[in-house]
Amino acid sequence: MNKGEVIARVVEQKTVLPRKQVVPHRQWNVIYTHPRAEKRVYARLLEVEVETYMPLYTTIRQWSDRKKKVELPLFNSYIFVRINKKERLKVLQVEGVSRFIYYLKKPAIVRDKEITAIKRFLNKTEGLKIKVEKGEYVEISSGPMEGVYGKVIRIGKGKLVLQIEELNMSLVAEVDKAQVRKPLKKRN
Repeated sequence: MNKGEVIARVVEQKTVLPRKQVVPHRQWNVIYTHPRAEKRVYARLLEVEVETYMPLYTTIRQWSDRKKKVELPLFNSYIFVRINKKERLKVLQVEGVSRFIYYLKKPAIVRDKEITAIKRFLNKTEGLKIKVEKGEYVEISSGPMEGVYGKVIRIGKGKLVLQIEELNMSLVAEVDKAQVRKPLKKRN
């Protein structure tokens, strides 16, 4: 495998709905967890019946004595929670939750269609490859993330890290070379 090529199997952690009846005006918020605590926080949120989404991808990690398939969070230290304003304190009281993510001095809200796009993206990126250079801006030209722009900030073994400005967070994305192109328009 050459530098800049990525091969990974992507999986999705299912959203679990609480047993309570769905309350109107719930929106997807983003929480920041303690480092490497995403899976523990996810389990604790489910215990207190908070609707939660944590996308995962599968990759192969090599240690000195073996190789192993591991599932890692797609967004390091980030978990999506679907709550209303009254449930914010309940989420903050969960061990391992650091804070809510804010955008323009308001809690960052992720629209349902963006969560759906992430889910579609995960379902369609299994085993795909790409070759790019660090610092290059790319546009995803087809597929579920069509029209999304990102800057390549790191190329590592087994993954490519794109800074997706619309989400204001780093997205680990495996995208087919045929699905990426240099942007046709200059970015502001």
